[in-house]
Amino acid sequence: MAGLWLVRDACGLACAALTWALVLYAAVAVAAVAAWPLSGTWAGLLNNAAFLGTCALALGAHLRAMLTDPGAVPLGNATPEFIESLALLPGQVVYKCPKCCSIKPERAHHCSVCKRCIRKMDHHCPWVNNCVGERNQKYFVLFTLYICIISLHALIMAAGQFMFCFDRQWTNCSRFSPPVTVLVLILLCFEGLLFLLFTAVMFGTQVHAICTDETEIERLKGEHPSWERRVRWEGMRSVFGGGPPSLGWLNPFEGLLYSRWGGGPRRPPPLAPPGRPSRAPPASAAFHPQCVAPRLSPAGNHRTVPTRRWRAAGRGPARGLLLGASAVSE
Repeated sequence: MAGLWLVRDACGLACAALTWALVLYAAVAVAAVAAWPLSGTWAGLLNNAAFLGTCALALGAHLRAMLTDPGAVPLGNATPEFIESLALLPGQVVYKCPKCCSIKPERAHHCSVCKRCIRKMDHHCPWVNNCVGERNQKYFVLFTLYICIISLHALIMAAGQFMFCFDRQWTNCSRFSPPVTVLVLILLCFEGLLFLLFTAVMFGTQVHAICTDETEIERLKGEHPSWERRVRWEGMRSVFGGGPPSLGWLNPFEGLLYSRWGGGPRRPPPLAPPGRPSRAPPASAAFHPQCVAPRLSPAGNHRTVPTRRWRAAGRGPARGLLLGASAVSE
């Protein structure tokens, strides 16, 4: 399929396969064991439909988070020809990643697993075998939300089945033998409790990061924002879509075949707009900050990078320049 993104990492692929196996186990355990007291009733039918539907949403969000380009910067575009085409103003610089030889936009960071610079990278998650960046953060948030919901649902159903079997002294309370039923329910409780806590924390941290417009990497590095922050609902709309909150925010399949923003899935804009870049990005560039930012030394128009940026990135003071200091390695 054209445009398919997949990180070829053995550990990540194994974690993604394990995620699917755990969700499918929970679906079978709830439908075949935990929901047995409700079998043959409308309550049982609705319960299974709700649980299996939420599992489908979780797996759909997982696929979208794993197979969506998180916002990778094109490889090897740090060429003299491309930099010259940016038509930089005097005193402006662009940053070059020395690892993937790409022009590095603001808020982009290099991922050692994906081996690419990712726009607005939050972290690399092995469970989705992908980075969480500006283009797939919505799907990762929905994945953690739906896993949290099915984990809580599974815990409630398992506890109810245990109480039902204790009340009947383990006779005629399950279609399986008591040892098999106990083993299945114990594993279901362990899985549900573990992933309920894990995904609840992840969901909370992601929502907080969106509402404060600060990624996990930026928080850990203590980077001071040079961009205009989009906080609270403005930040939520930037991730989940413009307009007021709607059911589309909870739909991991929205935009798969069409997009209300223009007839297709969202894609990041070119690295720099055509023509001469402005010193301040326009309001329409809220999703994708400009990669060009003016940096002037006190002496005049010499192009340089503040020492703080070098220390925050964990690199030495050496600078690699192209076209007479118009591109700086960072």
